[in-house]
Amino acid sequence: MIATRTGSVRLFRLFGIDVFLHWSWAIIAAYMILTGPNVYHQPIWKVIEYLALFAIVVVHEFGHALACKSVGGRAHDIVLWPLGGVAYVSPPNRPGAYLWSIVAGPLVNVILVPITYFTFHYGVASGLITNHDVAMFLFRIRFINLVLLIFNILPIYPLDGGQIVRGILWFMLGAGRSLMISAWVGVLVAGAAVLLSLWIRDYWLMIMSLFAANRCYAGIQAAQAIRALEQAPTYNGLRCPGCGKSPPAGAWLRCACNAPIDPFQNNVCQFCGRGIDPVPCPHCLQAYPLALWQPNPVYAPPYMPPQN
Repeated sequence: MIATRTGSVRLFRLFGIDVFLHWSWAIIAAYMILTGPNVYHQPIWKVIEYLALFAIVVVHEFGHALACKSVGGRAHDIVLWPLGGVAYVSPPNRPGAYLWSIVAGPLVNVILVPITYFTFHYGVASGLITNHDVAMFLFRIRFINLVLLIFNILPIYPLDGGQIVRGILWFMLGAGRSLMISAWVGVLVAGAAVLLSLWIRDYWLMIMSLFAANRCYAGIQAAQAIRALEQAPTYNGLRCPGCGKSPPAGAWLRCACNAPIDPFQNNVCQFCGRGIDPVPCPHCLQAYPLALWQPNPVYAPPYMPPQN
């Protein structure tokens, strides 16, 4: 299952970003609360702990979203569901901007480490906190945040750590190859985790592993599309007003009616008659009015070496 807005309820809007809660969250939350360890004297603290866990997740996802907006990207929604949260962000198609958008999420947890540590240890050591449930809550929140941080920075796609590795590789290998390598490594690790879950009969690990494998497969598909775009013939002399890259030649753009169209040869769809202006750049993903692109493009076919 992939986190989407379908079946989700809008909770609130902050910094121009909508936060949604998937319906399945309530079911899993009830299961975890009822079957979790009884470390509190008052059961209400198990509910408070679970809500605090997702508060950490929300702050983590806002780290991604706000970092993306700070480099000129777009942050759409945040969806909370049983396996955590998903921030739908579109950073500029540059390795540095992508890397910052990913790193900012775990950085939030790094900042929370000394805060949660100090709150627990100072409160207990000074005698300000004597209630068992309050002390246990602060101890477990400190532990949960640390576990989330360590888990997220594992260098396995699609975790943040795997995407950070992808961002670093992007500087050297390009967008397509870096994503392909990271996604395939994630597939291998997810497959090993599925086998491990069957062996130890841990069905929650199996669900997590299958979800990771699904996201890795989506990453491989995206990498194939990026590689095809990188290798496609381009228009000579026609460049994006934003990133400066030449667009691919041919009908690479899909109209709203799903018909393929070449916006630089004919920016009116021959099937539905809809005009294509502004034109989105397939590289930086930003749309610009057609008039800002250099006019009169010349098709540049792929280079063919001379035959002996």
